Amino acid sequence: MTAAGDRLQDTARRAALALPDVSHGYPFTPGLDVYKVAGKVFLIVTDDPDVQIITVKCEPEHARALERGHASITPGRYLDKHHWISLGPGPGITERLIADAVEDSYDLAVERLPRRDRPRSR
Repeated sequence: MTAAGDRLQDTARRAALALPDVSHGYPFTPGLDVYKVAGKVFLIVTDDPDVQIITVKCEPEHARALERGHASITPGRYLDKHHWISLGPGPGITERLIADAVEDSYDLAVERLPRRDRPRSR
């Protein structure tokens, strides 16, 4: 089943908050709900009802494959378009795909942290 925009965003929020040591807030603008692990951004949820997307970190090769396979996955909005992708509602955008994208993004952020700053469990 394809996730509608509000469900896409709710799924991403739930997936992020289920991960260890996640914080979130609105540090950039009131319309961008930003999720971080140890101060590193791994998910941005756009609160604009007309642009219901999420933006996550992604390995460049995997990002390009996802973009080729899904019309509603595009290079990252707001961030480096090489290392970030945005997912919007559309064919093939399932809750599992969303949760996997959020978890992969989190893992990429954690990998770049010094060992002392990494969450203890996952």
